[in-house]
Amino acid sequence: MPPKYTTPTDSSNGHIARKRFGQNFLNDNNIIAKIIHAINPVKEDSILEIGPGQAALTAPLLEALQNIHVIEIDRDLIRDLHLTDAYAEHRLIIHEGDALKLNIRQIANEMNPKQPIRIVGNLPYNISTPLLFKFVDCLDRIKDAHFMLQREVVERMAASHNSKSYGRLSVMIQTHFQVEALFTVPPTAFNPPPKVQSQIVRLIPHPASPWPKQPSAHYTELVSKAFSARRKTLRKGLKDLVNEDGFAACGIDSGLRPENIDVASYIALSHHTLK
Repeated sequence: MPPKYTTPTDSSNGHIARKRFGQNFLNDNNIIAKIIHAINPVKEDSILEIGPGQAALTAPLLEALQNIHVIEIDRDLIRDLHLTDAYAEHRLIIHEGDALKLNIRQIANEMNPKQPIRIVGNLPYNISTPLLFKFVDCLDRIKDAHFMLQREVVERMAASHNSKSYGRLSVMIQTHFQVEALFTVPPTAFNPPPKVQSQIVRLIPHPASPWPKQPSAHYTELVSKAFSARRKTLRKGLKDLVNEDGFAACGIDSGLRPENIDVASYIALSHHTLK
């Protein structure tokens, strides 16, 4: 067993959560234990944590792992991480910078070029959606992901068609991932408490891409156009991309609205209009 990793900071060390980084530090031991149980780390795992913060998840994860890679933007927190035994032992590898700007694929290849990595993190609410889309761009390097997000975001990610929560995020994430909402985390589990409920979500990439030969950029454009005109029918919202024959060929009623058709229908429309 590797030596236990000591948490470098706690809620009493004087660190002030920075709003610009969307910082809310998890400090509920019961919730932390539930998250670690959901992740179920094993020694051989290659785990990348987004925003370790005060190491609430980093510490228990490292008790099960040989090492862990983390991405952190806050220089004060990075300084504290540098002071830990795990960092001195080269078991804690810190990538300093903004997760939105760093090359996740390159980091994944540095971690383990032979197998996909696992990603975990308490994602800042203000950048959670663009981060999710960034992970879509390196699907082949991801085994699974466990994120804490605003509950409303998780509800949108997991929503079925014909529901109010179903939208662009639902379609794009479900196209690439199996989405499983796990459990809710109350504001009291954080310091400072956020004004919203949080939720843990598990994402597992689908085993096969829907685009064996075709680029997905067209699909992104099609889905974005559809939901940018959410109150319009598909016929009107997608008039520049799909004609009436195209809808008919895919067995889709063009008089429906974007939230009324499922992910498979959007994939079918993308394939048909690229022929």
